[in-house]
Amino acid sequence: MTSALIRTLRGENVVPRPLWLMRQAGRYLPEYRALRAEKGGFLDLVYDHEAAAEITLQPLQRFDFDGAILFSDILIVPHALGQGLTFVAGEGPRLSPPLTEAELDSFDPAPEHYEAVWRTVALLAKELGPEKTLIGFSGAPWTVATYMVAGQGSKEQAPARQLAYRDPARFQAIIDRIVESTINYLDGQVEAGAQALQVFDSWSGSLAPDEFERWVIAPTAQIVSEMKRRRPDTPIIGFPKGAGAKLPAYVRETGVDAVGLDETVDPRWAHDVLPDGLPVQGNFDPQLLLSGSGRIESRSREILDALAGRPHIFNLGHGIDRFTPIENVERLVAAVKGWTPGNGEG
Repeated sequence: MTSALIRTLRGENVVPRPLWLMRQAGRYLPEYRALRAEKGGFLDLVYDHEAAAEITLQPLQRFDFDGAILFSDILIVPHALGQGLTFVAGEGPRLSPPLTEAELDSFDPAPEHYEAVWRTVALLAKELGPEKTLIGFSGAPWTVATYMVAGQGSKEQAPARQLAYRDPARFQAIIDRIVESTINYLDGQVEAGAQALQVFDSWSGSLAPDEFERWVIAPTAQIVSEMKRRRPDTPIIGFPKGAGAKLPAYVRETGVDAVGLDETVDPRWAHDVLPDGLPVQGNFDPQLLLSGSGRIESRSREILDALAGRPHIFNLGHGIDRFTPIENVERLVAAVKGWTPGNGEG
């Protein structure tokens, strides 16, 4: 049995639309908060394969989602490359030392961090039924590099952008190391049982067009090309948040099998400019889901109608907000699962 989500990623126009939500395993769920209180900090959960598998499955036990996204973080790659990683309550991740102060070659690699995640994937592969898809992921090289250079999230990703302008050879060497490590990390996820992959480029929208070509498109294309060589049957979703008008070039030049649309993208425009038959994913606004307004149902229909003519995985335009009420997610799931082409208002 091939799942609806995989069939969609392979180009089939499946109805009802397969559905999953970015960050669906996380802080908006009371069962997640309870397990975190019991087990400890975020990284403790990520590297505890039984806890991470339980968290990955929690949203599927509540909602009719078609995909289970691995509970992990995009910063596992720098951690495995040897950069220190901690999560500060209320402030987010910290990487030490930042690459503004140290050289990547001075770090001692820690491949055991990858192995811990692979154990989670292997456990999930045994527990998920055939109708559900296990999605592995990584951060894209540009986004990962922004954290590694600054040591944390940074306004407009200025430290990484400045380093790329000031010393492009050094920045290229950082990107190359991330690319190499990411390929091995994703390959290990597929070996352990991941059926599809997503590459998150959360900060791609901060780059000028020529820099976007060099630091978003080129390294992503390297990852996609090598993964297709190693794992030709594993579809890859690219998610270049903020890419906007650069989306067609991103799709054409990276070779991704599907592209995620953030909430700022008009889905009708995307349908018109993207290649015919290319699967797309998205792009309901997580803030609308948080608000609980009466527009949950109408906006979901607008998106579904706009993308009715191509394979479409329904998702958010970015991650679900931690304060999102459970009942709002239930409303969204019901709206998506109840839709068929021609019954909407759009």
